[in-house]
Amino acid sequence: MNQQTVVITGASAGIGRATARLFAGRGANVVLLARGKAGLDATVADVEECGGRALAVPTDMADPAQVEAAAVAAEEAFGPIDVWVNNAFTSVFAPFMEIEPDEYKRVTEVTYLGFVHGTRAALRRMIPRDAGVIVQVGSALGDRSIPLQSAYCGAKHAVNGFTSSVRTELMHRHSHVHITVVQMPAVNTPQFSWVLSRLPRHPRPVPPIYQPEVAARAVVNAADHPHRKQYYVGASTAATILANKVVPSLLDRYLARTGYASQQTDDSEPGARTTNLWLPADQAPEHDYGAHGTFDETSHPRSAQAALARHPGFVLAAATGAVATGVGAVLRRRRRR
Repeated sequence: MNQQTVVITGASAGIGRATARLFAGRGANVVLLARGKAGLDATVADVEECGGRALAVPTDMADPAQVEAAAVAAEEAFGPIDVWVNNAFTSVFAPFMEIEPDEYKRVTEVTYLGFVHGTRAALRRMIPRDAGVIVQVGSALGDRSIPLQSAYCGAKHAVNGFTSSVRTELMHRHSHVHITVVQMPAVNTPQFSWVLSRLPRHPRPVPPIYQPEVAARAVVNAADHPHRKQYYVGASTAATILANKVVPSLLDRYLARTGYASQQTDDSEPGARTTNLWLPADQAPEHDYGAHGTFDETSHPRSAQAALARHPGFVLAAATGAVATGVGAVLRRRRRR
């Protein structure tokens, strides 16, 4: 376990950076893929400080040649890739008709096709060895879309469909390579400071908000236990996906009424801001954004639901206890009759 080689895309900030630290704490070799030099350099320092070895490979995930070159560099440096985490994304916050076609294409190429390119590069190496794990960092918005994020929601839906198809192909060949998805809630990452936004006020995640470390723990757990099709992080994720299955029309009306305000703070958006759609926002040394966004005060450092997912035995015991309690109550009522 200590000598795992792990590739993480979108590793310079947010969930990717927090995940790199966790793997490094176990002594892993961590290969960091992102575009911004300042973020990559700082994440290398984080990994080494946590006890791992790091290799930074500047990579635009929209370019399959760059992704393949990064995979080659990873194995030349550390040997076979054990875990590949697809996490990189970009987005535009705006009503659909205010997003230009080239912007929409760019979001799709990074947020969806970046996962396709990463998965291809990983499988090209894992299938011949019949070993390895791919973890896709998904989102509740990949099941339940919301307004103002049509490009991102569409890409995350595509990731789910693509991953299910690949999973069944691996099952068909009885492969020991595994692929799983971790469906995330709202997370306090720097994306809300650098996303391209055409909203009148500063964008924000929809509460409840979780810290990147909550997401990172779920990613590492999924890499260790990849036999499940997907993991949900946060009770809000599970509730959103369930509600969309049970009362989708009601959820449509609710989001149409609340989805605009809930994704904006009370602060006016500045006329010009650094965005990362076309170029990285963290190029200069002073522009390292770190793992956290600007919502620390309102973000949860842990998730009871995610913790239970890491310990399914507890869930089974709790469920068994609940059933036993219910059966006991029914029997007592019958005896009283």
